[in-house]
Amino acid sequence: MIKSSGLPRLFLLFAVGCGLLRFDAPAQNQDRSIFDEIGRDLQELAEISGLNLRHQVPYDLISKDQVNQFLKERLRDAGTPEDLRIEELALKKFGFVASDFDLAKTTVELLTEQAAAFYDFHKKKLYITDWAPPSMRQAALVHELAHALADQNFRLERFIKQGRESDDLSMAHMAVMEGQATWLMSEAMARRTGQSLRNSNSTVEMLSRSMESGPGEYPVFDGSPLYLRRTLVFPYTQGMLFQHAVVQKMGQAGFAEVFRRAPVSTQQILHPEKYFAGVKSADPELPKLPRGRGYKRLIEGTVGELDHSILLAQYLNEQLAHDIAPHWRGGGYALHENKRERRVVLAYASEWDDAGSARRFFESYQDVLRKKWRAVEVEQINESVFAGHSEDGYFRVRLDGSAVTSLEGLAEPGVN
Repeated sequence: MIKSSGLPRLFLLFAVGCGLLRFDAPAQNQDRSIFDEIGRDLQELAEISGLNLRHQVPYDLISKDQVNQFLKERLRDAGTPEDLRIEELALKKFGFVASDFDLAKTTVELLTEQAAAFYDFHKKKLYITDWAPPSMRQAALVHELAHALADQNFRLERFIKQGRESDDLSMAHMAVMEGQATWLMSEAMARRTGQSLRNSNSTVEMLSRSMESGPGEYPVFDGSPLYLRRTLVFPYTQGMLFQHAVVQKMGQAGFAEVFRRAPVSTQQILHPEKYFAGVKSADPELPKLPRGRGYKRLIEGTVGELDHSILLAQYLNEQLAHDIAPHWRGGGYALHENKRERRVVLAYASEWDDAGSARRFFESYQDVLRKKWRAVEVEQINESVFAGHSEDGYFRVRLDGSAVTSLEGLAEPGVN
């Protein structure tokens, strides 16, 4: 049995540290003068955050081919081909990606296109891409120096590993890292024009929105599934808003607090008041497979508020996602595979903050399934059960109080 730490875990861990400061790639720029003020930049970040600057940070320029090679090596280090196959299966079973989607290929292409700079927390070294235009280099450098400063105080590699306990926790830790680096970068750049983010919620919200690119600017990003696009920008956009909320409440101490007492879910990132109140997620029980031989549990993990929001937005609409997802209290899944029969079964459960919200999700999830599969034959539908079969196999969704459970991909009708 494999315990997942991201949906997809490899994509998240593999993306750590790649600055989301995006631009078209002009000719190579070998000018190294950008590094002249690294000492000043680090000192400024330390003064803003109150974090200790323990030593200077090694740096270098890196080419696009080198970035591509680095990302391929990081992917190999993140997991085995079997790990990647299972991650990809999970995305496909939920319907986040198409059946012919290639996770490894898309991830490398996507991050190669997106990367402006990155901090390698293994080598403790910072890299700026040699195609970065002068107008973007300074911001990219400051962002990655913020990662390096956090690493000197809280060991980012260990912080990432702590997030592997659950999928949603992994994304929350990503949001801490990228959100803080983005906020500090923005604050440092604002101070150079005599301004500050400290008392300007509207400026922070505007900056957060600006990091979501418009169509046509980045072909790989624009052509990627909604799940990958949303999970790529979430740590930067929502993470920045979360860090701002913590700074507003706790002042400078908030930069260390988010590492020492890290948020435990994407819900706490999306709703900082739940982080301050220590609201934790529930752990609903997964439905059991009908008795049978030949099944092996491949993976299990959590499905957070962010995941549910994306699922509802992808198959239904943004307003419904906005209305329903915040009522999430907990969610989990497992994949069971029968290799002989070439069958994978998804066991899924979610819990909601009241029976009314659970019913609304139960009804919406029926519409998700009708759209996820090409041919759905409903065999039973009532106040608490939605069951039938599709090209994926038999399915059975059940509403029980504030919980919704589902088995999908069964060889024959099951009972849960």
